Amino acid sequence: MSQKVPAVAQKIHRLIRKLVGQNDPYRKVKSWSNVQALKLYPELKEMTKTSHKPLETAVRLAIAGNIIDFGVNHSLEISDIEKAIDDCLISDFDMTQLESFRKAVTEAENILYLSDNAGEIVFDKLLIEQLGPEKVTLAVKARPVLNDATAEDAGVAGLIDLVEVIDTGDDAPGTILETCSGAFRYFFEAADVVIAKGQGNYESLSDIDKNIFFILKAKCPVIAEHLGCGVNQMILRRSEAFTGAGNFMKGGKVDAWI
Repeated sequence: MSQKVPAVAQKIHRLIRKLVGQNDPYRKVKSWSNVQALKLYPELKEMTKTSHKPLETAVRLAIAGNIIDFGVNHSLEISDIEKAIDDCLISDFDMTQLESFRKAVTEAENILYLSDNAGEIVFDKLLIEQLGPEKVTLAVKARPVLNDATAEDAGVAGLIDLVEVIDTGDDAPGTILETCSGAFRYFFEAADVVIAKGQGNYESLSDIDKNIFFILKAKCPVIAEHLGCGVNQMILRRSEAFTGAGNFMKGGKVDAWI
């Protein structure tokens, strides 16, 4: 029986952590990523605040943050992050998808935001501030895997004081619903809109019938081909598997969020 890439990667990285005797082998690069992103945050926040199109600017910056991925990049410099920001601010963008996204998040009462990487989570904060933090729940990994964000990274980014933060109950570099906790799946089903960052979340959720918007950079030829785009293209796309049938909690904030 074939498995999705994040499920295979989960097993590999569990074995790696066991072999090297470290619970979080990427801890240093995660810390570096958070520090660099936080240095940029005040300028990026002002850029978003003064933009004529603040939601679009925040989406573009959230995509720029997706370059902070040590599962793909063996090394990363601050200049690489700055270049990604510049590129994402001027690159062509699918405005049809952006307007669908704007309408969905405006009408939504409950938004579940699936984070990706440490450092990148600071860029996510810019978008969450535009969405309305009071209706956003942020999901992080329950345990370290690669440089994916955990609750510790959410705290460093200042997100724990801004939104409700939960974890997936799992350590897959993506969101494999079958191995996530029951509590997380409850939040997932209850959300009016799910925002899923990064390739791992796209690989694990692209076939799920749910109102999901994927935000990422297509960093490898396989993902780019699946998305029908070029490598390194910026992507904001609603799940093609979504039928619009709704979910069992639509229309109200779940008790666990209060």
